[in-house]
Amino acid sequence: MKILIADDHRLIVEAVAEKLAELGPGVSFVQALSVQELLDGIGADLDLAIIDLGMPGARGIDHVAQVRRLRPGLPIVVLSGHEDPAVMRAAFDAGASGFIPKAYSPEVMLSAVQLVLSGGTYVPPMMMNPPALAAPQPPLAYGGVTRSLAQLRNVLTERQFEVLSLLTEGQPNKQIGRNLGISEGTVKIHLAAIFRVLKVRNRTEAVVAVRELSNA
Repeated sequence: MKILIADDHRLIVEAVAEKLAELGPGVSFVQALSVQELLDGIGADLDLAIIDLGMPGARGIDHVAQVRRLRPGLPIVVLSGHEDPAVMRAAFDAGASGFIPKAYSPEVMLSAVQLVLSGGTYVPPMMMNPPALAAPQPPLAYGGVTRSLAQLRNVLTERQFEVLSLLTEGQPNKQIGRNLGISEGTVKIHLAAIFRVLKVRNRTEAVVAVRELSNA
């Protein structure tokens, strides 16, 4: 596997490469310190591109869109200090398959990259914006948030809802992962997003919240 890491901070490049080396033996890395180096380094032998937004030569997210045009099938993950949901949405619109804020832990980054490499999309929990939901449906107050089960289905991804369904059956993370064919780390990423949407802190509170919503 060959991964390109595009970031103008060498320490970040080295730290990301060190963590992603855990993907397995034989993983190699190419680095790009500017947009020009990024575009020059996009070759047919790449399996993944991890791209920072604030690189020398960058104009917004144009360089992400350029990479997508050059390599339509290449998985792209944006690793950025930005935590604005509008920036995240723009990155996905430009062709990214994942957006990882730099404030996240290395373990989350690794699991998110594994998800993208398996054909999935990693969406940060902070992109879940309950107030933006249209609410003509019967509401229910839980944890300070007004939401119905139908609205919850709309805001969660299909995979997240599958994880939540198995969670309400009392299955542990490892069993959920086996049932869905995903890693335990990926299950934890989905649970973090679910907890954030439900405004709960743990599995028990999540189950209680879903039961309340089901009875609404």
